[in-house]
Amino acid sequence: MRSSLPKVLHAVCGRPMIAWPLRAAAMAGAGRVAVIVSPGQELGAALPSGVETVVQPRPDGTGGAVRAALDLVRDAGTVLVLSGDHPLISAEVISELLEAHHSAGAAATVMTTEFDDPASYGRIIRDLEGRIERIVEAKHAGDATPEQLAIREINTGTYVFEAGPLAEMLERITNENAAGEYYIGDVLPLLREAELEVAAYRASDPSVNLGVNTRVELAEANREARRRILTAHMLAGVTVVDPDATWIDADVEIEPDARIEPASFLRGATRIGAGAIVGPFTTLVDTILGPGATALHSYLAECEVLERCSVGPFTYIRPRTTLREGAKAGAFVEIKGSDIGPGSKVPHLSYVGDAEIGEDANLGAGSITANWDGFRKHRTVIGDHVRIGVDTALVAPVHVGDAAYTGAGSVITQDIPPGALGISRPEQQNVEGYAERTAREASSQEGDEADPGDT
Repeated sequence: MRSSLPKVLHAVCGRPMIAWPLRAAAMAGAGRVAVIVSPGQELGAALPSGVETVVQPRPDGTGGAVRAALDLVRDAGTVLVLSGDHPLISAEVISELLEAHHSAGAAATVMTTEFDDPASYGRIIRDLEGRIERIVEAKHAGDATPEQLAIREINTGTYVFEAGPLAEMLERITNENAAGEYYIGDVLPLLREAELEVAAYRASDPSVNLGVNTRVELAEANREARRRILTAHMLAGVTVVDPDATWIDADVEIEPDARIEPASFLRGATRIGAGAIVGPFTTLVDTILGPGATALHSYLAECEVLERCSVGPFTYIRPRTTLREGAKAGAFVEIKGSDIGPGSKVPHLSYVGDAEIGEDANLGAGSITANWDGFRKHRTVIGDHVRIGVDTALVAPVHVGDAAYTGAGSVITQDIPPGALGISRPEQQNVEGYAERTAREASSQEGDEADPGDT
């Protein structure tokens, strides 16, 4: 990956890669989940609550990884082994694998799939009766013969074992191979020697084997995960105008009859209400957009835009902001840390920071709340039915009472009582003949300039 970030923490559609198989295992009914990690590797918040970690002391292969968790294996009944860098495994596929395992009465079941070009994936070797005999690795020269490399059925790295036989055979596998590693697949021939059943479940979807080892493969995993996410939303009643130009993270929730226009990005824990319209060219990050609300050509982060609100175009709604029912943030507006009351409007070219605005208020173009004195933030409180004139600066802390007005171009530094007009302007002065005098002075200066050719 050429990255300072552990591979399994790279995001796939907004969710850490490791969280995908963990979530699938939990949804398929796993009672105890453990992640095998390298010494000093910290996965932290990427792991769901209740997930255990087990340290693999040395990087000695997949068999070594599972051996590191032998105490957990011995305490289990059935053991599911997944790869942390295979994010596209689903709970449905895992459930089918488990059903195939139990139906066969097997000690081990391997998930396989077929590739036209198996590349370096381990090949499935079957006996004359079609049963799995063993897995031959193909990562290093000398692991497999040319005949074995021609096999198209490959090992996906996903297994189900009965715990007792697995624990016993893990103690017996060796690292006598080109890589000097312990392979979990080497348990299978030992189980067969013990006359235990080894079964196979062939997955019809080859993407279950899409492992991520490079940024190119990470992009491929994101592309396939995004396709699945968009398909699920559309089948649930969401209109996605152009799926090829829409990006929706895995944990986003969208209600039916919402419409997502092209070039929209829905990230994190965003929630979209029924009938809402997003985009085009809109990004929502951890945002609630209520039923019937619209967000056009804007950027919204960690905020709430409630029912029938309107945002944009070219507007930035910052964290800790709430637009209540029917409120409006128009073109070229920035709002942060503020509560905009029902039906209130900040139509255009305004900055509102750390403010509380009541019901049905209107802020004229160019309105600004000056919330920062160089040391601390202060709040502006604007009451119900207030009318703020264009180009008004409200210097916090200041309170504008209900139904009050401000005159255009005012700098308000004191509270305005309810129903009053607050106005603060310097007296206008007109200088007669100013344009003629300025032109005469400019002409005189041009005549006094030296000609460069005279030097």
